[in-house]
Amino acid sequence: MELNEAVQEIKRQGYKTTTKRKDMLRFFAEADGYRTAKDLINHLEPAYDGISFDTVYRNLHLFDKVGVLETTELNGEKHFRISCTHHHHHHFICKDCGKTKEIEVCPMDEVRQALGNYAIEDHKFEIYGLCPVCQKA
Repeated sequence: MELNEAVQEIKRQGYKTTTKRKDMLRFFAEADGYRTAKDLINHLEPAYDGISFDTVYRNLHLFDKVGVLETTELNGEKHFRISCTHHHHHHFICKDCGKTKEIEVCPMDEVRQALGNYAIEDHKFEIYGLCPVCQKA
């Protein structure tokens, strides 16, 4: 998803698209991988002196609810990235830097077969490790 698509989705669902919200979304749209709320606050502080954690977390929760951000948990902390909506795929996520790499393989055919008559509503498949750059560091 691109920045403009995210902004339009927020509008479509009846929420305001303030300059601050656009700046928050721009941060994630330009990021290479998952980022934390703290990363976002550090990015916003020069432009929004005294921005509160509450404001940031409230907006991150809204963005997740609306579907313009994806979330994952790394090292016990919630991380966010702009949603990927163009095709079905999964991610390798670097535990150090948060960068992601798309994985086109999906194990759901085997899982559906193994679960037989269970009603699967959704799934998320992530692989965690170190990217080549972080392995060298």
